Amino acid sequence: MEQHFYDVIRLIGEDPEREGLVETPKRIAKMYREIFSGLHENPEEVLAKTFPSEGTKDLVVVQDIPFYSVCEHHFVPFYGKVHIGYIPNERIVGLSKFARLVDVFAKRPQVQERITNEMVNTIQKVVDPQGVICMVEAEHMCMTMRGIKKPGSLTRTIAKSGVFEDDPNNVLENRFFSLVNKNS
Repeated sequence: MEQHFYDVIRLIGEDPEREGLVETPKRIAKMYREIFSGLHENPEEVLAKTFPSEGTKDLVVVQDIPFYSVCEHHFVPFYGKVHIGYIPNERIVGLSKFARLVDVFAKRPQVQERITNEMVNTIQKVVDPQGVICMVEAEHMCMTMRGIKKPGSLTRTIAKSGVFEDDPNNVLENRFFSLVNKNS
């Protein structure tokens, strides 16, 4: 990997032997191993340890989970917050596990739509709640520092399963959004 970054530095017209750049290929390789570490983690294992719900059958919301990811189309960052809500069935999960799950999916080449769906599908499969809803809000550097150059543009994606999909009047979804927006 270091050799490839050495070559990229040379191909953009810089001198990879210049003092400030000599160690850069090594630093970039180390950074890439870190920011793509989610490729080597199983998201289902993150949620594997659950607990009895103790009768909890109401909405649980974990919000404002920060994340940083890399757009798979341009390999530049996108970053923002994740909000997850679920209604337990028989089992609950430690709340910190949701932040871990976000990290596992964010530390992969991604698109925002996929990361949103992956979180809902994984929680639904492993924890088996009555339903899950997730909203991801992010700013994409591929839109702000290149291309259209519109800083501050925010993209929101939503995915849901179970009772959140089956709710004809969106009462549960509206409740989730009112809780998320209440503290934003």
